[in-house]
Amino acid sequence: MVDQIAPVTTAAATNGAEPTTLWAERTGTREYTGRSSRGAEVLIGSQGVPGRFTPGELLKIALAACSGLSADFALSRKLGDNFDATIRVSGDADRENEVYPQLDEIFELDLSELDDEARERLLVTVQRAIDKVCTVGRTLKAGSKVTLSFDTEA
Repeated sequence: MVDQIAPVTTAAATNGAEPTTLWAERTGTREYTGRSSRGAEVLIGSQGVPGRFTPGELLKIALAACSGLSADFALSRKLGDNFDATIRVSGDADRENEVYPQLDEIFELDLSELDDEARERLLVTVQRAIDKVCTVGRTLKAGSKVTLSFDTEA
């Protein structure tokens, strides 16, 4: 039997697209598949399950990807469409409290083609873009109310 977590519909993007529905389905012992109504899937499981992301790893990846996407326009405008970027994120869990007290991102970019002044201006612009529009980072910094309800068969 597959247990399904009730789908959650996210707000529509500003481009007028239909809202995306998100859910996770149990696919095995300590294994789930996260799904979206747009057809995306991600494999989720416990630390020891091969080929699966843990929920904490997905949180960190979401932060890194959000930072990258938030900075992409400013970077491509200055570096061209084919620039390389890697955003590494780390942070140990506090297992006593089950939280990540700190997450550290490192944004790796090759800016060797820019002079010092242009490099500094670009990094300020990128930081501002991330601070302004990275929803994941902004949510983590601000905190968020989370609710849980159950839909059961009795």
